[in-house]
Amino acid sequence: MAETEHGHSAKRPNFLVIVADDLGFSDVGAFGGEVKTPNIDSLAREGVRFTDFHAAAAYIAGLGTMIESIKEFQKGQPGYEGYLNDRVAALPELLRDAGYYTLMSGKWHLGMTPDRYPSKRGFDRSFSLLAGAGNHYGWEPQFHEKVPGLLRRNGTFYAEDDSPISIDDLGSDFYSSRSFTTKLLEYFEERSEDQKQQPFFAYLPFTAPHWPLQAPEEDCREYQGLYDGGPDVLRQQRLQRLEELGIIAPETKAHEVFALPIDRPLSKEWIDLSAEEKKFSSRTMEVFAAMVQNMDKNIGRVISYLKSTGDYDNTLILFMSDNGAEGLLLESYPVVNENIFDYIERYYDNSYENMGRKNSYLWYGPRWASAAMAPLRLYKAFSSEGGIRVPFILRYPPLTSSRAGELDRSFGTVMDIAPTFLELADTQHPGATYRGRPVVPIRGKSWLPYLSNPSKQKFIHGDDSFVGWELFDRQALRKGKWKAVMIPKPFGPGKWQLYDLDHDPGETVDLGATEPEKLQELLKHWEEYRNDVGVVDAPPQYGVLKVDER
Repeated sequence: MAETEHGHSAKRPNFLVIVADDLGFSDVGAFGGEVKTPNIDSLAREGVRFTDFHAAAAYIAGLGTMIESIKEFQKGQPGYEGYLNDRVAALPELLRDAGYYTLMSGKWHLGMTPDRYPSKRGFDRSFSLLAGAGNHYGWEPQFHEKVPGLLRRNGTFYAEDDSPISIDDLGSDFYSSRSFTTKLLEYFEERSEDQKQQPFFAYLPFTAPHWPLQAPEEDCREYQGLYDGGPDVLRQQRLQRLEELGIIAPETKAHEVFALPIDRPLSKEWIDLSAEEKKFSSRTMEVFAAMVQNMDKNIGRVISYLKSTGDYDNTLILFMSDNGAEGLLLESYPVVNENIFDYIERYYDNSYENMGRKNSYLWYGPRWASAAMAPLRLYKAFSSEGGIRVPFILRYPPLTSSRAGELDRSFGTVMDIAPTFLELADTQHPGATYRGRPVVPIRGKSWLPYLSNPSKQKFIHGDDSFVGWELFDRQALRKGKWKAVMIPKPFGPGKWQLYDLDHDPGETVDLGATEPEKLQELLKHWEEYRNDVGVVDAPPQYGVLKVDER
C-alpha cells in the first residue's frame, strides 16, 4: 500500500475520540490508578501514553469562560459567546467536507439552542447532553418546577440530530455512560452501505465521572472499603505507582494539598473527621471509582465493535480527560440561588445506603481530587498543572506499533488534534474563509512528522513556541520547560511565579526571584497571547475572584 510523506498508510484512517469528564491524571490503571480499567489500559499497551499533554483555553472559539459563570464585563465580548462561534471551522465540519461520516454521542456543552446543536457544526448523526452536567440517570425531579437560576436557564437538556429530547423520553433504563455508548453503536449499525464505505469520525464524550457522582450498584460494590484509609493514603499509593510506571521521576516533589478552610467534611483534614464523616467521604470516592470502571466497560463495547467490523487497526483512537479532576466544593457554589444542602434535602437522599443511586447528589471535594492529580498542583479550573495536564493515550498502529506501551514526554495540547487529523485525512484547513464567513487560522501542530520519525524531530513543539491559558483570572504561559503561573488569592499568592517543569512538574519551587529574566521573557509572551486571543481583564472593582464564583 502506498505511503505518504511521513510514512503512514495512504488509506485514510477512521478517527475515534473518547473524552472523560473531570478524570484525574492517575485515575486509570495505565496512569497509576487502582480503578479497574482494562480496556483503557489495553489502548495504552498497544499505543503510546503522553505524560505532558494539556487541555487548552478556547477564547477564539467562543468559550472564554464557562457560560454558567460569565460576568457582566465579559458579556458581549468576542470570544465570550458561551457557544462554539462562527470564527472557527470546526473539525467535524472539515472532515465531513472531506468525505468522512461524522457522528457523536455524549456531552456537548458548546451551545444550548437549536442553531448551535452538534448537527449544525458538522455531525451527520448526534445524540447530546447540551448542558455542562446532568443527572447520570436522567432523573431531574426539579425540572418540572418553576425553579430560578441555573436549571431554568439551561432549558432543554438533550437533543438528537435537530430535535430536542425531553428528560421524560430518555427512558427508565438511561445511564449516561451506557446510553451514550449504545447510541453511538446504533449510529454505526444504522449506516447505509454507502456510508459504511466512508471513513468515519466518531466522538464519544462521556459525562463520567463529573458530579453528581452516580454509578450502578454492581460497579460500586467492587470498591467497598477500598478507600477507608482516606485521600492522603490514596495519594501516596498513586505517587508510588506513578514512579513505578516511570511517569514521574523518583525525585519528583508533590505539591502540597490545598483545601479551603470550610467547616465541611470534604474540605477538612482526614484526621479531623468523625467516623461517620470518614465513612461518607470514602463512599464518595467509591462511587467515583465505580463511574470510571463503568465508563471503561462501555469503551470496551466500542473496541469490541470495531474489532468485529475489521475497523480496529485502521482507527486512530484517542483517549483523554477534558481537564483535571474536579476539586470544587459545591458547598461554596450557589445552586439555584439557594443553599446546596437545602436543595439536596428537598429532592435527594444522600443517606449512606443510597449514595450513588439516581436520587443521590454527591461530589468528592478537593482532597480526593488532589490525590488524583498528584504530584501536580491543584485541580480543575486552575492554570496550574493540576488543572490542565491530563492523561492522554494514542493508539494507531501505523504510527504507534513500533512504540507500543511506551511513554512519550513531549509537550502537546488538544489544539494539536485537529491539524493531525486533517493531515491524516488528506485535507486542509480552508484558511481565512469557510463557507463565506471569515475564520481564524488553525492553532496547534500536527504530530505526524514527530510520530513518523521521532529520531529526526525530537519534539512536537519547538522551544521557541509558547502556549497560554486563562480561566477565572488564573493565568499561565508555557514555553519549553518553563512555565509562568499567576493564581489569585486564596488559592495562590496573587503574583506571577516561575517553574522549571522538567525538574518540578508539581510546581513546588518558585524560580521567579532567581530567574527574573526568564520570568520577564514569559510575561512578554503572555501579553502577546492575551492580545492575540482576546482575554478580557476584569475591571478593578471586581477585585479577586470570590470563592463562591469558581
